[in-house]
Amino acid sequence: MIAVDIAIMIGFFVYKTLYYVPTVPYLHLIIDYHFGFAKRALVGTLLSFVLPVVPVWFVFVLGGAIWLLAVALFLKLFKKAFGFDATTAPLFAFVFGSPFFFKNFIQTVGYFDIYGCVFALIMLLIPARSFAYVAIGGLGCVFLVLIHHLHMLLYVPVIGVIVTMRYYFVRELTAFSVSAGIFLALAIAGTFIMVVLYGAMPASMAQLIPYLRERAADLDALAPLEQALDIWYRPIENDIQRTWNVLPNNLPRFPIYAALIALHWPVIRFFKQLILALASPWHRRLTVVGIVAVSLGYVVIGAVVFDYARWVSDWGVCMILMMHAVKMLPAREMAPPIVDDKRNRTLGWIVTAIPRVGITKPF
Repeated sequence: MIAVDIAIMIGFFVYKTLYYVPTVPYLHLIIDYHFGFAKRALVGTLLSFVLPVVPVWFVFVLGGAIWLLAVALFLKLFKKAFGFDATTAPLFAFVFGSPFFFKNFIQTVGYFDIYGCVFALIMLLIPARSFAYVAIGGLGCVFLVLIHHLHMLLYVPVIGVIVTMRYYFVRELTAFSVSAGIFLALAIAGTFIMVVLYGAMPASMAQLIPYLRERAADLDALAPLEQALDIWYRPIENDIQRTWNVLPNNLPRFPIYAALIALHWPVIRFFKQLILALASPWHRRLTVVGIVAVSLGYVVIGAVVFDYARWVSDWGVCMILMMHAVKMLPAREMAPPIVDDKRNRTLGWIVTAIPRVGITKPF
């Protein structure tokens, strides 16, 4: 299964580099703070210091590098949390080959979702010995919101849960740690509000396009710019209106997402066993609260933007990350591993055969 997954990922990435025109991801790399503060422009600003002119193919170079970094971090995390042996092989096959995870990150190559995943992986790997760990998490979340404000609902909640599990769950609470943690949470929320209220591109499109031509190697090869650039000008209320207008067309696709989640039943059952095996009842209850909180964030984002295939995939990634966080908590017993039986193998092969979920629509 893992060999087939790797072959699918390599083939899919080659296909994307040959036939995919990355209009929006490319614009994210060339739009910066030249005219003033703007949403989605932090990465473009940082690139402007080293690449005055950005070629279109750099979308795949940067996206591929971040994807490889995510894979490397995940392999290290899985080894740390579960280890590689015969008993954990079924779990690894399900998670690594899930169409929600690395396969879909290839589908969304150039998008900024994976940055949140990478930072969450880092927060699961670095030591949580002092409050510096919480500070790193808070500052990292501020940067994620500046990279793309939707991270406030995509990966900031799961990073908050991971930090809470790894730092606050395993030590006595102090007035400083609680108050400083609240301050960092407010700083993240304040950054998000600033981006939403004041993040519209300060220059008109007539001013922006000539500037982008200076930073772009071949802007004319992309899709109509006015339509693509609209996301830097469109207020959030317009996104909500568009989402609800197309909701009747999207509702019939929801059972497909439910079926994709159901295919991961062995992993879901294993995750439940991990939670039940936790030593502290308080940890068990708060873990469930964290799962609900992260999931509610995706309900909210689904009401704002209709990239449902992308959101369901990111939610699946968040659940995988939380599963690893739970495994690191003190447990009273070992959770039974996923059994290598006929039913689980059948589900595993189906999961393996699905190349990705998508961005706005499944498949």
